[in-house]
Amino acid sequence: AVVFFKNYGYPTGMLREATVQKDGFYKIRVKGYAYQSERPITFSIGATTFARGLEQPTFGFFEMPPSEPTTIETVAWLPSRYMVELTVYGIFDGYALKTTPVADYRGPGLAIQGIEVEGPIPQEVGIDARNWLYQDLDRKEIPPRNVRDRNRADYLPKFNLTISEERVEVSRAIQRFAERAFRRPVELKEIESYFELFCRELDKGSTPDEALRTAWVAVLCSPDFLFLREKAEKLNDHELANRLSYFLQRSAPDVELRELAVQGELSKGDVIKAQANRLIDHSTFDRFVRDMSDSWLQLEDINFTNPDGALYPEYDPYLQWSMLEETRQYLRQLIRENRRIEELVKADYAWLNERLAEHYGIDDVRGPQLRQVRLEAQSLRGGLLSQGAVLKVSANGTNTSPVVRGAWVMERILGQKVPPPPPGVPGVEPDIRGASTLRELLDKHRNLDSCNSCHRIIDPPGFALESFDPIGGFRERFRTTGEGERVVKEIMGRKVQYRLGAVVDDSGEFSDKQKFTNYIEFREILSRRRKDLSRALVIKLLTFSTGREMGFSDRAEIEQISEEIANGDHGIRDVVMKVVGSEIFQSK
Repeated sequence: AVVFFKNYGYPTGMLREATVQKDGFYKIRVKGYAYQSERPITFSIGATTFARGLEQPTFGFFEMPPSEPTTIETVAWLPSRYMVELTVYGIFDGYALKTTPVADYRGPGLAIQGIEVEGPIPQEVGIDARNWLYQDLDRKEIPPRNVRDRNRADYLPKFNLTISEERVEVSRAIQRFAERAFRRPVELKEIESYFELFCRELDKGSTPDEALRTAWVAVLCSPDFLFLREKAEKLNDHELANRLSYFLQRSAPDVELRELAVQGELSKGDVIKAQANRLIDHSTFDRFVRDMSDSWLQLEDINFTNPDGALYPEYDPYLQWSMLEETRQYLRQLIRENRRIEELVKADYAWLNERLAEHYGIDDVRGPQLRQVRLEAQSLRGGLLSQGAVLKVSANGTNTSPVVRGAWVMERILGQKVPPPPPGVPGVEPDIRGASTLRELLDKHRNLDSCNSCHRIIDPPGFALESFDPIGGFRERFRTTGEGERVVKEIMGRKVQYRLGAVVDDSGEFSDKQKFTNYIEFREILSRRRKDLSRALVIKLLTFSTGREMGFSDRAEIEQISEEIANGDHGIRDVVMKVVGSEIFQSK
């Protein structure tokens, strides 16, 4: 076995032998065990490449138990020329290995005995694509001169396509393909230009097989494939199937949706809601969770800034991965289990693993797998606003701004549009040396008449979130790059240190004179604003599903839906059902 005694050491976890030659999904199996350790050891499986500037994804975090060798298996998408990479977390040898012979070293390690990469794995698509494409066509493979060429990775078979003089079967093949690509019935006159392209390619000397593939490529270049072209004010069943499918599974309608559209049944209220429930319970709903959280909560900006290593040395890839998973697991549960609307901001549970629990100061959570954990009564965690990913994207890598975080809460949680600052008014920049807090600077800033009207609305939520630093940790004092109390502690088996500056003040007062002395009181006030929470969520879901901003003409129906949710016993899944049943969703 190869034993890793710390991360980013030697040997690295980059495995050149595990390089793939084709894009695709692969099964990755890692066999090993925790070496000289009584506890499991955490590691990540990812991929890397020598090409510069490309993403280096992490597929997940796992643990090896300290027992007999164990095989960990995961399935991941590997682009061509990428190789598997392992990284161990939570163990550090310090300088011991430099002064101790390996045979005498007694520190824990991750022993890896072998890695298997199997693939590309054929994906289940419900049909045999090749047979479907060429049904009713006389197409046969031209055997290679050397039959062993079929075993080569770069082998591309060639085919002979025999067609009739009338070429009727080609016209049908193009029409069938266009109907799937355009996601609606297609008349023969709509494919005349593609059929003419096929004929012109034949005249140029292309084989029938090449000419037909050229026509299909042209179909995939059409605006009818690239865009959702909705022609009428009231969506027909096929347009409705497209909108519902791209909303909740981020892809073209499946067979069941297409059949209901053909029958004209989908536009019926109970039917479309039943289909929405089916898609929410389907595995493809994970696409919605990822895209919706990226758009609504701005999780796509998680890598926009890197935390300052001097101020936040404990931030690492394991923590960031856990943060993202926490928010996505939470959002998935809110919808699938129809949780109450106030759980957007307040809950008595959280999705945690060992890394998040340590970061949040919560005990008795072991392992890299996220699971639902019950929180103590006065815990700061629970709800979106105290989650690390949300707190990171609403800050930069060095400091937090009550203005930025306050505007984030107002727009994304309470649905209130924040106006831009007046021209000519300079922004307020924090002093990271700790000489003065941003709150002190904002007090002077708000004395300006041009600034006070907006800041008295924006600042209170931002002040409440000052309890959390740029990486989502709780704080009573700001960290500083200047003089201050030195803190040294251990995080995931390694020592980190930083300095503390001024005391945090997370009290505030809403524009309606409601006061709070800390984040918990602020959260309690926010959780009682059910209509504001409902309206904001309805607007975000409608914007996400229709692809347009809500306007004045939409206001009446949005208010009606929000009233029903706020005043009734409705959960967040019910909100989705009301959205798909609305006139806004079912109209252009």
